[in-house]
Amino acid sequence: METPQFIPGMAAICRHAAGFQLEHFGRIEQGQIADKGLNQLVSFVDVETEKILVSELGRLIPGSAFITEENTIEANREAEYVWIIDPLDGTTNFLHGLPAFSISVALMHRGEIIAGVVHVPVYQELFAAEKGKGSFLNDKPIQVSTATALSQSLLATGFPYYDFERSQDYLLVLGDFMRTTHGLRRIGSAAIDLAYTACGRFDGFFEYGLNAWDVAAGVLLVQEAGGKVTAFSENNEPVFGAEIIASNGAIHAEMHAVVAKYLL
Repeated sequence: METPQFIPGMAAICRHAAGFQLEHFGRIEQGQIADKGLNQLVSFVDVETEKILVSELGRLIPGSAFITEENTIEANREAEYVWIIDPLDGTTNFLHGLPAFSISVALMHRGEIIAGVVHVPVYQELFAAEKGKGSFLNDKPIQVSTATALSQSLLATGFPYYDFERSQDYLLVLGDFMRTTHGLRRIGSAAIDLAYTACGRFDGFFEYGLNAWDVAAGVLLVQEAGGKVTAFSENNEPVFGAEIIASNGAIHAEMHAVVAKYLL
């Protein structure tokens, strides 16, 4: 297997940014929290983490562009190299003192995701992948689970928090999976959900209403760990298409059938 080209630098930068987050974890006061929209919270930690990432990743690949959640730099999807960044995925968890939050960084080259890191600071777990070179957790190779049927699976999802147009249909999906799987988990960070699917803790993950920065790194993690990632519909795609199904591959068709039954 080839030596990863981008991961060492990305990992070091994410760990540096995580140190800043841990300094402030559990210490944010109500007056330091802003609301970008319905149930979309942000703090100075999100913004400052993003500034750290943008500055250091920009030096890693001079001339590279960015797509970021907090818009601290103008978005540009057309450059040769584009960083897709969620500085703090799971902000609500972070602000309530829950340790399930992460940093997600993906590198896109000419429209293709070629490297991704999801770092979970409190647990000191760094998930990383490069195109064609496999997925890793703290430098050890990982693979998706071996579950062969939906009835053997544990799934992850997220709840709608600002787009409630399809919420009733979503509840029908949840009800179906409650009856046909080992259970559902809602951690509150799509990046962590995808990382956990890549290493086999979850057998699958699905959600709608997400942004590219939520999923770009995690999509590559799952694919390089041997899994499968699609959108709900054939004419859509999972990174920029705001809908995603990720799985170990073996249960993908069963998962998709349930989601499609209610949401397509």
